Amino acid sequence: MLPAFEENAPTSAENAAGKALHYSRLNDRFIFADDSGLVVPALGGAPGVHSARYAGLQATNSQRIEKLLGEIRGKTGAERAAYFVCAIALAKEGRALAIVTDRVEGEILEAPRGAGGFGYDPVFYFPALGKTFAELPAEEKNQRSHRGKAFRKLLAALSSML
Repeated sequence: MLPAFEENAPTSAENAAGKALHYSRLNDRFIFADDSGLVVPALGGAPGVHSARYAGLQATNSQRIEKLLGEIRGKTGAERAAYFVCAIALAKEGRALAIVTDRVEGEILEAPRGAGGFGYDPVFYFPALGKTFAELPAEEKNQRSHRGKAFRKLLAALSSML
């Protein structure tokens, strides 16, 4: 069993880099790690790096969404703006080789919509398509999402290293 890495950095990029560096010191392979989260500026950036544990360590996606909707209740217009961010770090033997980030802008709805995706997808409305991430087919979400965009940046970085 590998020693765990405690994610306690203030940013997604630092968490991703920390994980990649930590595990890359344990073997001689390329290691990549990501950290993603939902950021709501009107909530001081919450849930942010705490997205997965926003409503507690054992909370379900529904419980996290319920907490988020409770926190944002009464906010309107630009106060409901949000974005997903993804940071991916690539490391080898304790040395960072690349750190990429990307994000996707949207807003938080008042109630969940859609059955796909996971996490906060049912309340993350993507205005460009007029749908939540939970309403998008997986292929379309991957083209637009923060993770998809960040992975494409990582592939570009890898191509330039070869």
